[in-house]
Amino acid sequence: MTTASSARPQQDVSAGKWAHDNLFSSPLNSVLTVVFGAVLSWASYRLLRFVFVGADWEVVRRNLRLFIVGRFPSDQLWRLWAATYLASFGVGLAFASAGRTSAPADDQPVAGGRWRAGLQRFWPLLLGAAAVLSLSRTLLPTVLVLGSVAVLGVAHVLGSRIPPTWARWWWLVLGVTLLAALQVIVSKGGVGWDDWGGLQLTVFVTIAGIAVAFPIGLVLALGRRSRMVAIRWLSVAYIEMFRGVPLITLLFLGQFVIFFMFPTYFDPPGLLVRAMIAIVAFEAAYIAEVVRGGLQAVPKGQYEAAQALGLSQFAMMRKIVLPQALRAVIPAMVGQFISLYKDTSLLSIIGVLEVLRVASAAVTQPDFLGQGLDAVTLSFVGFLYWVGCYTMSKESRRLEQRLGVGSA
Repeated sequence: MTTASSARPQQDVSAGKWAHDNLFSSPLNSVLTVVFGAVLSWASYRLLRFVFVGADWEVVRRNLRLFIVGRFPSDQLWRLWAATYLASFGVGLAFASAGRTSAPADDQPVAGGRWRAGLQRFWPLLLGAAAVLSLSRTLLPTVLVLGSVAVLGVAHVLGSRIPPTWARWWWLVLGVTLLAALQVIVSKGGVGWDDWGGLQLTVFVTIAGIAVAFPIGLVLALGRRSRMVAIRWLSVAYIEMFRGVPLITLLFLGQFVIFFMFPTYFDPPGLLVRAMIAIVAFEAAYIAEVVRGGLQAVPKGQYEAAQALGLSQFAMMRKIVLPQALRAVIPAMVGQFISLYKDTSLLSIIGVLEVLRVASAAVTQPDFLGQGLDAVTLSFVGFLYWVGCYTMSKESRRLEQRLGVGSA
């Protein structure tokens, strides 16, 4: 009793001391705390009032399927759910295996805290899923999403028990499962890319753009630092040309120009494929510059030490230089990935039915025309973008802390 009663006042004193030191340490800080606290309180009140009182979410509720999967055929939705379950299993298995290879032995989460750690890491995704499912008219999507979360958890547990010699192949497991999930959707009478839309299309373009543009950008960064003049100048020309052109210009070029570059005896690629070519070309140039900055940050002594050990140029880059360079540019790299996720909204300008174009189309339906519902649909789309961006940002900070980026 005495211990409990003495502990409570000590906590109150420490909380009061923190508030005094950080919020009210001086008259100016006190005024700023009160002013900004009032502004934030007013903004929070207005936001909550809009979400729960003022906004009419019927336009989103009736177009929810269009927001999530676009015009994906109803009789083929089983493919999408099967691919989701397969991707969830691969992601859970790969992330747990990757954590075993990078985390210290005493950094492995205990079984009791694994679920709590997962909630702390992915609460933005869970919040987004809860918000979307709350607008659903049936219980089936909720059951299927919960099943996907269960598959992800089981795969994470299995991945945490994989022997370390196998865990280092996590990237291969992730790539194979994601490719298999894609094949489930498109192969054997499946649904082609041009029939995709909504949030599904946005996520696909982001993941595919990162997966394809990153190795190209890595090669361009190495080529720009090559001792061979031809390779170096070709890399410089590519990087400077694509970095000097807005992405929307490249998307228009992909829509109108790439179509005519293919021979007549080839079936021309669809609109989404042409847009992906433009996005990958654009992102690869920016990724190359990010990686080049990391390569320049590696001390010259690291190169000399690797050469003193007798390592070949390829071994030196793979084992010594690139790990340090990529580690140093994690914040900038993730920032570029977040920009790619947001830049997918530009696809609406060339007629691709991504999530922003769905928001514009929903308010022009006869039942909602002229009712001023753009704020509702755009708020919903903005929330979806925030969920993805903030999740990537949180994972970036977590990876930086694990790898000690920025520490001495």
